[in-house]
Amino acid sequence: MNTYEKITALLDQHHAEYRVVEHEAIGQTDEISAIRGNDLNQAAKAMVLEVTMPEAADARYLLAIVPGDCKINFKSAARAIGGKKSSFAAPEKAQELTQCVMGAVPPFSFDDRLALRVDARLRDVGTLWFNAGALERSVALNVDDFFRVVGDDCCADIATPMTATA
Repeated sequence: MNTYEKITALLDQHHAEYRVVEHEAIGQTDEISAIRGNDLNQAAKAMVLEVTMPEAADARYLLAIVPGDCKINFKSAARAIGGKKSSFAAPEKAQELTQCVMGAVPPFSFDDRLALRVDARLRDVGTLWFNAGALERSVALNVDDFFRVVGDDCCADIATPMTATA
């Protein structure tokens, strides 16, 4: 079962309200949001982070989900799973953990080694938009259904709004 099939099976199992949109294969949040017609803050931007844990030899991995108009706060993301600091995981490791090319990673973890944390700002967006395991396929999902599926314990303050530059 590929990632898209896992997502739709999970959403169907939970009777979630969603729709699938086919489009050009684009992995840039701002560009795909314009094509899909969603506000940038409704886009779920997914990043795989490597988190340094206190007094632990091995790092943990985190799937951090932030609104499209924000950037990741690495320190807050690490703290959200009890870590000290975080950085982007190596692309090969990220692809291994998500089974997706970067830009197509959905806001769901299907690997026990990959913790999930979602920025609290996404709670109020109405409809959550994300690429569904493939660059040419997106899902529009009722945000309340999303949090019902993933659980409230994954919610954390892990993003910082991007500021416009003059």
